[in-house]
Amino acid sequence: MGRSQNAFIKKQKAEQKRKKKLAKKEKMDARKTEDSSGKLEDMMAFVDEYGNITTDPDKEATRVTVEKHKRNVSQRRKID
Repeated sequence: MGRSQNAFIKKQKAEQKRKKKLAKKEKMDARKTEDSSGKLEDMMAFVDEYGNITTDPDKEATRVTVEKHKRNVSQRRKID
């Protein structure tokens, strides 16, 4: 009868674990070498008038003005 498969399976698992750890380390090193400024201006996002997210601010910002008496403001109900 041959040897148990336990030793073979252990070696396979150890090899898979080593490969996974190596791949993870390579990814981490790649992220570290990647140039990221981390500035607030680079992280800013703007929403245009159609609701799409863009990286540059809208030059012609269209503002909608609502008159004070046309606003619908809800108030709390008074419970007696």
